[in-house]
Amino acid sequence: MRGGKGNRPSRSSARGFSLPELCVVVLIALIIAAIAIPNAITAWYDMQLRSASSEVASLMQQTRMLAAKKNATYSIRYSVLNGVQRIFIDLNNNGTLDAGEPYIDLGRQIIAAAGAPSGGSGLPTPYVLTGDTTSGTPCDNTCILAFSPRGLPCNYTNPPTCSTPSASYFVYYFQDSRPNGWTAVYVTKAGRSKSLLWNGTSWN
Repeated sequence: MRGGKGNRPSRSSARGFSLPELCVVVLIALIIAAIAIPNAITAWYDMQLRSASSEVASLMQQTRMLAAKKNATYSIRYSVLNGVQRIFIDLNNNGTLDAGEPYIDLGRQIIAAAGAPSGGSGLPTPYVLTGDTTSGTPCDNTCILAFSPRGLPCNYTNPPTCSTPSASYFVYYFQDSRPNGWTAVYVTKAGRSKSLLWNGTSWN
């Protein structure tokens, strides 16, 4: 028996994208990439900065506890090895990183700033500790931070003295290769420390 038209198997053909449709898809992908990639890079840099400042804050607290435990004065110093800046606890206060002294590496993209940012030319404004009632300018990267046998922070001057309580609090700044890539660690007169990140308009 000869089958009719209604019994014929259906045939479907897969239709591909036309050239204009492919161009639209590629264009959309490029637009998304143009938006997402810079944001991802910024987030990565910020993550590196925040991680570095958190490690610095932890090292400062470690110095504070060691000074109180050992009834000694320990300072925090900087050195460079293979282009990477290191921050270390100077247990013998000779200004040099010696074997056995705790240290951290900031990473190749991050360095300690020369001092507090000026706030001009797109730079961050210096950090101001909310609620602080002390007078005078806070110590920054131009000061050598140390902790006394009581665990209090001081400006370690030369000849080495560690006068406490200090006149004001301390803020240490670090930066990467970006104009706005800044982070900071502040230390209160009582010795508590906290890391901060500049978000382009304020410290958080």
